[in-house]
Amino acid sequence: MSDKTSAARTEPVAGPAKPAPAAPGPVGNSPAAPAPAVVKPAPPPAESKPAAPVTPKPPAPKPAAETSPPKPAAPRPAAPAPKPAETKPVAPAAAKPPAAPAAPPPADSKPAPVRPPIAAAAVQMRHRGMVISFLLVVLLPVMLAAGYLWTFAADQYASQVGFTVRQEEGAGASGLLGGLAQFTGTTGARDSDILYEFIRSQQIVENIDRRIDLPAVYGRSWPGDPVFAYNPEGRIEDLLRYWQRMVRVSYDAASGLIELRVLAFSADEAQLVAREIVTESQEMINALNASARDDVMRHAVTDLEIALVRLKGAREALTGFRTRTRVVDPASDIQSQSGVLASLQQQLAQALIEHDMLRETTNTADPRLAQARRRIEVIRTRINEERSNLVVPGGIEGDVAGDYPSLIAEFESLTVDREFAEETYRAALTALDLARAKASRQSRYLAAYVTPTLPQTAEYPQRLVLTALLAFFLTLAWATGALVYYSIRDRR
Repeated sequence: MSDKTSAARTEPVAGPAKPAPAAPGPVGNSPAAPAPAVVKPAPPPAESKPAAPVTPKPPAPKPAAETSPPKPAAPRPAAPAPKPAETKPVAPAAAKPPAAPAAPPPADSKPAPVRPPIAAAAVQMRHRGMVISFLLVVLLPVMLAAGYLWTFAADQYASQVGFTVRQEEGAGASGLLGGLAQFTGTTGARDSDILYEFIRSQQIVENIDRRIDLPAVYGRSWPGDPVFAYNPEGRIEDLLRYWQRMVRVSYDAASGLIELRVLAFSADEAQLVAREIVTESQEMINALNASARDDVMRHAVTDLEIALVRLKGAREALTGFRTRTRVVDPASDIQSQSGVLASLQQQLAQALIEHDMLRETTNTADPRLAQARRRIEVIRTRINEERSNLVVPGGIEGDVAGDYPSLIAEFESLTVDREFAEETYRAALTALDLARAKASRQSRYLAAYVTPTLPQTAEYPQRLVLTALLAFFLTLAWATGALVYYSIRDRR
């Protein structure tokens, strides 16, 4: 090609250039043929003024030998690969001479930031602190506890016993109302509740200690096993706490069943302590029976004495009334006086009839007629006196003042008091007889449905269970503490 053609092709264009027509390239899979790309013109400088548009001349085709491949871009730091964009085939641009300057990049373009490579993980001080704290807080205590349990802890045997408190059938009205009282919430403490508290009390510990020497029984392994054995030099409060730990009571309030698990360092001693507990419980129930019998007998005797005093007072009041009025029974006196009055009225009627007959048969001067009138007057006088005696007793003597209605009211009141006192006295006698009959038999008793057993295998202390529980709770405490520590540390 000539120099003119080359100079015309390298002349800069002021305005936006139109894409040149596609030039025929070499045929075949030649490496010299670049991938088609869209060529955008570079923006003009800020100082340059727009010039007249110049129509570019189409470049002449060049042989394949003169075309040179594009220069590879300089290597850049590694960056995240962008998503490949879809390429569109365009005609390859003509090769430019080396003299033509390349278009400058935009002024605001900046290279993408590149993250430094991640360093390899390394053991730090806090990691060592976590491991050391786990060893000190969890592993070391668990190993020490396991060593103590399998080396120093003495074997313990458990004796089982179960019983309940039974009452005789047919408890009466109070027993029938007991079920209703449970719904109303007015029931007192039952015998099973009292016995449950008694087994866990200091009194039963003192009673059993006087017979079998509990410090010697439970202090056998001291001081070789200071955790599970009892110190024989302890006080009664220490013995009570140790007793509540070795004697485990299970109580079902609904059914009243009491189950005991008595621990000791030998099978015979465990069974012995269980038997002593049953004996003391039976004595406690007997004491409740005796107390109930004493209460019943005391109340029965007291009621009988009160009824006897009331009966004596009623009878003395009635005797005083009869002595004062000289009337044994006012009702009987009224009946007798009523009979006398009825007889007098009958005699009066008969005398009137005789007087009328004499008056018709004789004259007025007949002495029998005067005698008949006299008899009638006497009978009428007596009737009036008898009627007055119904109001004012004592007859014609008049030595007893008062009237029969008042006397009858007072007599009836005294009679009612005497009858009531007699009925009360009879009821008190019956209650006393029933109390004596009830006191002669046992109303409540201890029914043991599981007698004290003789163990053959030492089940306690449960070494695996205790070790596992200790490891679990220590691990939980260590993890909680670590989380709390790092949570506070990260917030600083």
